[in-house]
Amino acid sequence: MNYVQLGRTGLKVSRFGLGTMNFGPQTTEEDSFRIMDLALDRGLNLFDTANNYGWKKGEGWTEQIVGRWLAQGGGRREKVVLATKVYCIMGDWPNESRLSARHIIRSCEDSLRRLQTDVIDLFQMHHIDRASPWEEIWQAMETLVQQGKILYVGSSNFGGWHIAQANERARARHFLGLVSEQSPYSLLERTIELEVIPACASYGLGLLPYSPLEGGILGGALQKATEGRRANDETRKRIEKYRGALERFEALCKRIGVPPGDVALAWVLSNPVVTAPIVGPRTTAQLEDSLRALEVRLDGETLRELDEIFPGPGGPAPEAYAW
Repeated sequence: MNYVQLGRTGLKVSRFGLGTMNFGPQTTEEDSFRIMDLALDRGLNLFDTANNYGWKKGEGWTEQIVGRWLAQGGGRREKVVLATKVYCIMGDWPNESRLSARHIIRSCEDSLRRLQTDVIDLFQMHHIDRASPWEEIWQAMETLVQQGKILYVGSSNFGGWHIAQANERARARHFLGLVSEQSPYSLLERTIELEVIPACASYGLGLLPYSPLEGGILGGALQKATEGRRANDETRKRIEKYRGALERFEALCKRIGVPPGDVALAWVLSNPVVTAPIVGPRTTAQLEDSLRALEVRLDGETLRELDEIFPGPGGPAPEAYAW
């Protein structure tokens, strides 16, 4: 496993991050443990979760599973760079969501308890909160850093302007600010090339793309359909929407002799701003499949053909749409 620094920090993370969103709803606790054991055995050290994963409001089901795995010891916590998130609705009362100082600090305490640890390595804001001023947000984050409860602060689903605004406000407070951004990024979803990726590069943020396989439809969905594997209704609709591009994509993959999922992940990894795509396996086999992409190198001609099949927004803004 190769390790790279997370943005402008000295923290080193694996080239893939383990996403845990399926732990609980889709994957049993026993199988989740197996996946985390395999990830650690293969050298993955970035484990990403969120306080709302598990989709049982207020319970933090997935964090609890990760916490029980960490509690087994054996160097698990020492080896893992543990990332979780704050923002989403955790209760029925008005201050049990978003990014008020009260909710940030309470959510951190609750996540620490569920994760059975005394520190969160990367505490990420799950969404922007336009109602909470940056002075309030950064004061709360600074308090948690001073108390030793979090080490770094990241963002997720932020726009380029949000990243710039957040880090300029942090700079004025002599605070490190955001060190990472987690955004959707794949051959089918390239919007962040306009402003988010340039902002990450400019401010030294590590980029942690999620959904790099677009829910599996870039993992050979058409081929799997011919083999009799079923997809849910939403996935089938998306396959039909992109059928033309997927046909060309899978034909390209067959021609170069590389599975579609490996090509899709290798394409995300080929962007120099990308730190570690987040993969969210439901099984150990899916995790093993994802790791193959680390050995794939796409040549210039293949990258150009992928751009033709899945055209992006035309580069960074404003050059992509203005002159």
